Amino acid sequence: MSPESSIETQKIIGSDIMMVLDQCIPSTAPHDQAAAAMELTHRWARRSLAARGDSPQALFGIVQGACHRDLREKSAAFLRGLPFDGMAIGGLAVGETHAERYEFTGLVAGLLPENLPRYLMGVGTPIDILEAVHRGVDMFDCIIPGQLAQRGVAFTKRGRMMLRRATHKFSEVRWKRSAIASRAGNTHALIFITWSRPMKCWAAPARHPQFAFYHRLMREMRASILRDDFAAYYERHRFELGATTRKMSCTR
Repeated sequence: MSPESSIETQKIIGSDIMMVLDQCIPSTAPHDQAAAAMELTHRWARRSLAARGDSPQALFGIVQGACHRDLREKSAAFLRGLPFDGMAIGGLAVGETHAERYEFTGLVAGLLPENLPRYLMGVGTPIDILEAVHRGVDMFDCIIPGQLAQRGVAFTKRGRMMLRRATHKFSEVRWKRSAIASRAGNTHALIFITWSRPMKCWAAPARHPQFAFYHRLMREMRASILRDDFAAYYERHRFELGATTRKMSCTR
């Protein structure tokens, strides 16, 4: 694939937001490899802009540079000089620690234009999203919600819940009663779906409460920003969302 064919494909499918072609390498790559990938991404960014033509679709540039501060600064400066409609932070969640992810997310977000949307690619978990919004990111994409739902993992406001653990396998009738009376997001309903159906059957319905939780999280963060009290929201929820397990009782 070339930058030109990538843009042409995105035009054909009618993407609201088109992305430049980039080279994403492990975030732990040595400096010389990260620099080469960044330079290639910059060349492709120019070609992607040229291939865009007069299309009204938005086009985002992608900041690369792995976990090297000087490369991230150089990449952000280069892309700021090009007429993109938004900026993406690429090359994270591919090998670095959580602390490094948050550090470089904050670094790059602070280098991007304030009037353009900032998009963190390939992230993530609820806590990663909260931490990124805290550092100035606006947009996300990730396969985690759907993929983990298919494996019986649910995200809740109190952390990650492993639905297929034997501790949750109580009376199917009891869970069925809860499921019938519940709306999306009720953990009892999720447990019933998980334990009462084969994987191929429960994977799809289990995804809907997962997505509902993510939508609710984003709505709450957006509302707190508009109220100008996101800092308080962040402090209230960062420890809960960071929890990896949740103890559940059979009653709410």
